[in-house]
Amino acid sequence: MSLLRTSRRKVFCVGRNKTGTTSLAEVFRDLGFSVGSQKKAERFVKDYSRGNWKPLIRHCRTAEVFQDAPFSWPYTWLILHEHFPSAQFVLTTRDPEEWYESVVRFHGKKFSRDGGVPTKEDLMAAEYNYKGMMWDFNRAIYKTPENDPYNKEEMIRNYETHNYSIRHFFKDRPNFIEIDVSVDRDYLRLCDFLGREPVANRFPHLNASK
Repeated sequence: MSLLRTSRRKVFCVGRNKTGTTSLAEVFRDLGFSVGSQKKAERFVKDYSRGNWKPLIRHCRTAEVFQDAPFSWPYTWLILHEHFPSAQFVLTTRDPEEWYESVVRFHGKKFSRDGGVPTKEDLMAAEYNYKGMMWDFNRAIYKTPENDPYNKEEMIRNYETHNYSIRHFFKDRPNFIEIDVSVDRDYLRLCDFLGREPVANRFPHLNASK
């Protein structure tokens, strides 16, 4: 049974970070949607790890659209569907190799002491929202070896499993769309899915790390 029900429209962007989620949030704002605070939602990482969904579900009262952490994490989409069965779900994807390299490059710039692949110690020392949050993120999402937190094989497997599970669950359902923000026509497909008039002809490219 759901913790709460609300008639307010909900759209959940469930693609992993570094698949264009920042650009997607800007599109939703341009189309007139209220977008939930990512910084506040990220603080639910400990609740997520304990399987306590109540704070996150309450947070979903605050806006219409939600993206990135923890909405893009394993199984969150399934909980959201249970509590908001009429919500729309947007999966952003990109080539797995490109996704992995983008994550490692972005995290290396922000969290590594030497600019390389961050270590456990780097993530535990990182000041992001609170000290050690990035290590909590790594444990919650990937559970990679502690001495190799960015293990390529395991991270890509995790990424592909996430996408496959969402595709399989929502296959042929009208409340689901998969898009690639590097494909211009997908912008128009998204607008049509949302029932909104386009205000541009392509996605903006924000927070890019190549």
